[in-house]
Amino acid sequence: MTEQNISADALIRLSAAQLAEKLAAGEVTAVQATQAHLDRIAAVDGKVNAFLHVNAEEALAVAAEVDAIRAAGGAEAEALHVLAGVPIAVKDLIVTIGQPTTAGSKILEGWHSPYDATVVERLRAAKMPILGKTNLDEFAMGSSTEHSAYGPTRNPWDLDRIPGGSGGGSAAAVAAFEAPLALGTDTGGSIRQPGAVTGTVGVKPTYGSVSRYGAIAMASSLDQIGPVTRTVLDSALLHQVIGGHDPRDSTSLPEPLADLVAAAKTGNVEGLRIGIVKELHGEGYQAGVENRFNDALELLKEAGAEIVEVSCPNFQYALGAYYLIMPSEASSNLAKFDGVRYGLRVLPEDGPMTIERVMGATRAAGFGDEVKRRIILGTYALSAGYYDAYYGSAQKVRTLVQRDFEAAFAQADVLISPTAPTTAFPLGEKLDDPLAMYLNDVATIPANLAGVPGLSLPGGLADEDGLPVGIQLLAPAREDARLYRVGAVLESLLEAKWGGPLLAQAPDLAAESLETQEAK
Repeated sequence: MTEQNISADALIRLSAAQLAEKLAAGEVTAVQATQAHLDRIAAVDGKVNAFLHVNAEEALAVAAEVDAIRAAGGAEAEALHVLAGVPIAVKDLIVTIGQPTTAGSKILEGWHSPYDATVVERLRAAKMPILGKTNLDEFAMGSSTEHSAYGPTRNPWDLDRIPGGSGGGSAAAVAAFEAPLALGTDTGGSIRQPGAVTGTVGVKPTYGSVSRYGAIAMASSLDQIGPVTRTVLDSALLHQVIGGHDPRDSTSLPEPLADLVAAAKTGNVEGLRIGIVKELHGEGYQAGVENRFNDALELLKEAGAEIVEVSCPNFQYALGAYYLIMPSEASSNLAKFDGVRYGLRVLPEDGPMTIERVMGATRAAGFGDEVKRRIILGTYALSAGYYDAYYGSAQKVRTLVQRDFEAAFAQADVLISPTAPTTAFPLGEKLDDPLAMYLNDVATIPANLAGVPGLSLPGGLADEDGLPVGIQLLAPAREDARLYRVGAVLESLLEAKWGGPLLAQAPDLAAESLETQEAK
């Protein structure tokens, strides 16, 4: 096949699967695809601030290597991964050789890792050009990407609103057509909630099914790396690349992944029992979110699924338990940022030059307010005399949440809920009210406490504000394939209802100025 004349704008709007087909057929080169996305980043990221670092030289070199292998033909060309040459962005919490890894914090400004995370190694093995590192709430602590030390990321649907968090940079990059694929991390919803408010697909895999080696830990028992994409099939393709056992991660599951791509191509939900979680919709949820959720239920019912209601009574305590467990683990994990071994070092202005005083000065200057808030809360919860009352009690609630899931999955194959209670809220609206900010994670946190997989896909636009709504699917641990089966069918039904992908209705950032967007 010979190259076809495909415009750069058309190229960046292809799904990863569509782009992969054109690359394999020789209709477009990997260098063309990579350059088109780099040009898009240059054109619109000044408005969005999705990227903290752009990796142009290396990305183009990898793309050129893929093109050379394809041009030569033979066994090496036949062995190329299906996603070879498809560009990707990586959340700046995941370490990479040759690029800075900041975790969105001043305490790691300019730091370069001496090794690659396992997921990055697997991207490199698949010969996927890495476009750069995306913005996030500092050390993944936040629900809006406003807590980044390098400025907030803006939602491509409305630049005056948040793109979710902590992985708002990855979601915004995909929604703004700056990257067809991205990696995020999900500790309490940091892939799924940004997906919901930006009209993208976000997946939190089963805990342990994707290696965490090389992801800077916030809360080790909750963190999980996963895909950020524009379609369910794209997520399955990327999940298949990054997943699987890793002996360097002590929590890595030994079993190989199921065929997630085949599950996404199954094409039916007939006979599946889909459970509505009573506690994850209704009061406290925006009317437009509820309306789109009900639309999705009706479409699944018409497609042959059986809709049942399940109750998970202990989910009402999940938010409180999470905000004790997560800060406790974070306070322990972040103790290594001490101004001694690596990263920022601030010397006290006067007095004795002790390690304790250097550490205090460094952490005071290097950490932002939200990180300090969570370290203080976590240290208190773990302190002598309070451990059993707070951290110990939260772990007991975690067990109750896990039992609720077990009971629910005895009645339903997959659970469904809105991903977030509201659409994207205005920048700055909740910065001074941490508790209001934390409530954005109310529907996503239970999955992290239990380690089960979750997928968020676009559910349409809310009636009140015309902004994206997310639909969340949850499955039992190790049953990620069910999410892709149901998610792909629901996505197809919804797109038929809308007349195409939801992101086709997003504003054209290249044509509109920041002032025009903010005026809306």
